[in-house]
Amino acid sequence: MASSPLGTLKNKSIFAAAWLTWSLMQVKILQDWGFSAKVAVIDSLVSNALLAAITIIIANSLRYYIPKKGKYIYIIIICAVKCGIWSALVKYAMGNIFPGETVYLQFLNKFMPIRFDIALLITCCMALICELYFTLEEQKDSDLRKTDAEKLAREAELYKLRQQLQPHFLFNSLNSISALITIQPAQARKMIQQLSDFLRGTLKKEENLWISLDDELQHLQLYLDIEKVRFGHRLNTAVNSSEAAGKLQLPSMLLQPLVENAIKFGLYDTTEEVTISITVVQENNYLVVSIQNPFDPETSSPKQGTGFGLSSVQRRLYLMFARHDLLNTQHTENQFTTVIKIPQPI
Repeated sequence: MASSPLGTLKNKSIFAAAWLTWSLMQVKILQDWGFSAKVAVIDSLVSNALLAAITIIIANSLRYYIPKKGKYIYIIIICAVKCGIWSALVKYAMGNIFPGETVYLQFLNKFMPIRFDIALLITCCMALICELYFTLEEQKDSDLRKTDAEKLAREAELYKLRQQLQPHFLFNSLNSISALITIQPAQARKMIQQLSDFLRGTLKKEENLWISLDDELQHLQLYLDIEKVRFGHRLNTAVNSSEAAGKLQLPSMLLQPLVENAIKFGLYDTTEEVTISITVVQENNYLVVSIQNPFDPETSSPKQGTGFGLSSVQRRLYLMFARHDLLNTQHTENQFTTVIKIPQPI
């Protein structure tokens, strides 16, 4: 239920000031017609107090019932009925207050239809203002609910994407540990410890949507240590980041699927040593991260085979920033490059 338009102190002050101004104008008009100040003041006080009460009743009634489009004739009818009651009350009250003021009572009866029209105009205007106010409040509430629902949906999808990363990486790691147990048990134990540290850090980061680049790179290093156990000397990494860039922010666990994608297309189809390069720079209000890996165009298809890694990152970026241009890929000769731009929170 929307709040009353007279619910705030500001609106109450405006309402009171408007009625005071109108009452003073009515006193002046009655005095210009030759009536005494006493008659003019009491007439204005009684008639406008009753009319103000009627407008307040109408305003409160519209809190509970707003007519459908095209049904506003009902509001006019209600205002006319209430103004008719107001006219009768004014005539009754003034007749009892000034029973001996024949001239005034004749004047009141003669001009009551005009005063009725003025009262109807005032109440209809008040009803229109209230109807507009309540409609805007209802629209605002509807927009707020819609925004909250969309936010919950985005958060649910982001959470789902982050959860999908875990099994994807975990299965690969467990397969590698299984293969190492018989031939290199010491390496298997080391990899289990590294995997434990990585997953523990991942669970902590679930609580924070944004983290610093330094924290993200530190967490990424745990992932790279595990991958180096899998691939041995064939995997090398080079991270180039300035101290200033390390303080910038990005969504947590955003780089891991990109690096995993680079390892997939850089190492899976070769037995040679491969270097994955990660370069971080700040451009205006963006954190720009470039991840580069070699690939063999005859055995790899980075354009068609980007898989879950790049698509999940692109989807996360769209859900957070509503933009499709924050992730780009390109390949020249035997190098494949993924570039992401992260707008910095203000």
